Amino acid sequence: MDDYYCDEVLSGKTMVKKVFETDHVLAFHHTNPHWPVHIVVIPIIHIPDLLSLECDDQLLSELFSVIRRVAANVIKEHGSCRILTNIGGYQDSKHLHWHVIFGDAML
Repeated sequence: MDDYYCDEVLSGKTMVKKVFETDHVLAFHHTNPHWPVHIVVIPIIHIPDLLSLECDDQLLSELFSVIRRVAANVIKEHGSCRILTNIGGYQDSKHLHWHVIFGDAML
């Protein structure tokens, strides 16, 4: 499976616990979390990765607005967070996404 987010989450095959949603962006709790708090933020349209993102100022603004909102909530509750994205071999699902996380890795 190359794109878990399109194939499972956005198609509705896999139900997720939503954190926040706009017309173009979805934030939800990771279905297989690696940290105590592990929220994923994705664009609703398919974009393979950060390098493939065309300069769409509206989508970028909306993505980062949601990431900031989710991060602010995690910081309010836990005092800190990390935000990360993966590209290339590190990216399991070939759909642009960010992880908003709190806690030490449990890998």
